[in-house]
This record gives sequence, C-alpha cells and structure tokens, in this order.
Amino acid sequence: MGLLGKFLGAPPAKKATDDILLLLAMMMMSSADGVLEASEIASLEQFINTLPEFKGPDFPRQMEEARKLQSKYKTPKDAVKALAEISSETVKKKTFVLAADIAMASGEVDAAEEELLEAMQRVLGIDDNLANSIVQVLALKYQS
Repeated sequence: MGLLGKFLGAPPAKKATDDILLLLAMMMMSSADGVLEASEIASLEQFINTLPEFKGPDFPRQMEEARKLQSKYKTPKDAVKALAEISSETVKKKTFVLAADIAMASGEVDAAEEELLEAMQRVLGIDDNLANSIVQVLALKYQS
C-alpha cells in the first residue's frame, strides 16, 4: 500500500458486472474438471460468439476482467459464490442455461460438472422445476 493508501484506505473493489459474471460462469463450467481442453475452448468460443453480451469491441476487456476474477478463486466451487452478485433475473437464468449447455456439449457430464451445476443452481436461485425443464430440453438437444 502506498503513502496515500495508508491514510485514505484501499479503494473499494470494483463490483463485477453481470456480463463478466456470465462469462466467468461459462469459463468455470468449461474447466470444471481442472483442465481446459482444445475442444472445450472451441465450444466456449462458439457460445460466446452467439451471445449479445459479448458482441463488439469490449470483448477483450470483458475476457480480461473475467480471467482476473477467476484467478481470485482456487477452485470453480469457490468462484460460484461470486455469481450471487448477478443483478438481473434474466441473466441468472441465462447463466444457468449456458452452464448446463456447456456441460452437456462435451458429450458426457462428469461428477465435477454435475456438482458445479448444482452449486450454480443454488447460488443463482433457480428453482427445481425450471432447472429440470432446462436440463430436459438440453438432453433432447444432445441426444443421439
């Protein structure tokens, strides 16, 4: 802490915006098993390219902010708590849908992804009926 910081105190931490928290959730689910494989990166990029929150010249800044936020946590399970800061109910629901979609896109949902999705459901306040409906629809999407 510098000379002024000793007297004035640390500046308040900047609160993450909904778009950054959405991106964080997508990144967490992509790397839920601790490894971010090339296919998961490609899948994440495809999702990002379809979302209005990430269109335009701000995306590199958004990605940098999401990475910084992610680096504050040791595990995705720890980072889930940050998602409680999402202010929009629509973005909370979108976050859950995208996290479930990313988990299922890999072809097989493992225990780490399952646990992370359940933690996200609780933190985001997604009721069981909605969560079940979302998962049922996505199961149809990925059923062969």
